[in-house]
Amino acid sequence: MAAGVHAALLAFLWIGVSWQNTEPVSVEAEVWDMKTEAAAAPPPPAPPEEVAPPPLPEPLPAPRVTPPPPPPIEQKVTPKPPDIALEREKQRKLQREEERKERELAEREEQKRQNLAEKKAREKADKLAEKKERDAAEKLAQKKAQEAERKAQELADKQAEKKEAEKLAAAEKKKAADKLAKVKAAADDRQMKALRDAEMARITGAGTNGTAAKSTAPRSDPGYVASITSAIKSRSSYAGDTDMPGNPKVVFRVEQLPTGEIISVRKTKSSGIPEFDRAVENAINKSSPLPKKKDGTVERSLEVGFSMKDLN
Repeated sequence: MAAGVHAALLAFLWIGVSWQNTEPVSVEAEVWDMKTEAAAAPPPPAPPEEVAPPPLPEPLPAPRVTPPPPPPIEQKVTPKPPDIALEREKQRKLQREEERKERELAEREEQKRQNLAEKKAREKADKLAEKKERDAAEKLAQKKAQEAERKAQELADKQAEKKEAEKLAAAEKKKAADKLAKVKAAADDRQMKALRDAEMARITGAGTNGTAAKSTAPRSDPGYVASITSAIKSRSSYAGDTDMPGNPKVVFRVEQLPTGEIISVRKTKSSGIPEFDRAVENAINKSSPLPKKKDGTVERSLEVGFSMKDLN
């Protein structure tokens, strides 16, 4: 390309110079004058006098035409050989450019390989870390499950021990309560015997003066019965349904001391509902000592009856 450009430049310069140096075409012409020629020639002899026709004009001599010069011969311009150093420098530049492109392409490929390797390494590390976390979570969950199972077993053992201890304590308590009940029953029997003896002595003493019939005669006191019923009702706690058909009723025989303290409670008639019977019996025992009459005396043995709807 450089050689072609140089050749075209040289041809353009040569053509321009040749065009400017072309000699103009010269034209030569000879002019003939008839008068001048007649004066120079010797006079001709006198012709006879004749009436001659008017002379015709002499034709002008043909102009002398000089042939045109031959066209210039184009000389082939030999292109100047390109500068070897410049061509070499150009080749070196092209080579360096190719090497740079190849190097950049190799660097990009290497960078791609490195990025791909780093990506795979990160993915592998992430999977490994995830597996470690999952294993750690599973181990922790297993450990927690084992700990919870151990605690549950310990709690179950403790509860079993507690239940066993409660069972033993209940047995001991029952045993002590039975013993106390026996002692109390014996004391009550002695007290009842003493009271009965005192009562019999009182009755016997009263019979001698003619007042026994008066002291043993039944005396009706509606207020006394109402106060006992109210005291027992206020301490009852029956959680069952009280709207039962037929209004079931339970009756107890209550023995008490002159102080109103209950000695015994014996069921003489059941309502048919064990829960209701137990609720009334518990309420009677909780009501000890029972209210007294207005004169301060009590009925030593009385019958207490409660219907289902009486607790409403």
